[in-house]
Amino acid sequence: MIKIALPNKGMLCEPAMDLFKACGYKITKGQKKLSSSDPDSGVEFFFLRPDDIPMYVGKGIIDVGVTGIDFEAEAGSPCKKVLDLGFGKSKHFAAVPNKSPIDSLEQLRNKRIATSYPAIVKNFFGSPCPEIIPLTGAVEISVSLGVADAVVDVVETGTTLKQAGLRILGESLFSSQAALFSHPGRGSLPDILTLRKRLEGKLVAMSWMMIEYDVHAELLEKACAITPGLSSPTVSPLYQKEWFAVKAMVKRVESNLIMDNLADLGCKGILLTAIESARI
Repeated sequence: MIKIALPNKGMLCEPAMDLFKACGYKITKGQKKLSSSDPDSGVEFFFLRPDDIPMYVGKGIIDVGVTGIDFEAEAGSPCKKVLDLGFGKSKHFAAVPNKSPIDSLEQLRNKRIATSYPAIVKNFFGSPCPEIIPLTGAVEISVSLGVADAVVDVVETGTTLKQAGLRILGESLFSSQAALFSHPGRGSLPDILTLRKRLEGKLVAMSWMMIEYDVHAELLEKACAITPGLSSPTVSPLYQKEWFAVKAMVKRVESNLIMDNLADLGCKGILLTAIESARI
């Protein structure tokens, strides 16, 4: 039975649980429950702090875990990234007071920066590095309290920074998203390979849809050019002569435009359906 760590709270928690459930794993998480077993799949889940997961996986206490790439980078764990999961995307930015004369990241090298991600800040600036004030949270208040000249934090909408009288400075220092990490020596275990295939299949299904339509022979080539599929569309002759049924996978973000183009071309019976899972 393999051990899998999932975030116990924060913006990664619910999407991670939903993804694993969609892949057929049984998970039950109560308010105070720290683990959940799925004997049919040979998996035991542990609900841990997302910033602790790299340590547990890196030391081999847990076989695989889901956490943010930024948490893994901050921990400096030897665990290995297996798969990007596409949710929990975030960026780390520096911010200074609105009235500050600082207008570039380079000008922060001789300043004090408050952050919950000191390793990421050090890695970005290299040498010479600004003086780093490590904090575990609410870093935006540190400037007004005189503790720091700037902050580096995860920014989603920027509202919290604006409310604190801060403005974003320059480019992003680090980009993150949720990922699956494994202990370096266990990524090829059969159960972990199965897990990876299931996750990859669901991620493909979330990005693609299946389109089906009928088309006359004289329009078939143009229709297939609109829906080339992954390798090639499936084309089958219909009972009515010179008519064909076509089936192909299309990218979800383009699916409605593709339907419009097929309808304008003269295709009939155009159907768009979701894909539950896939193996590509």
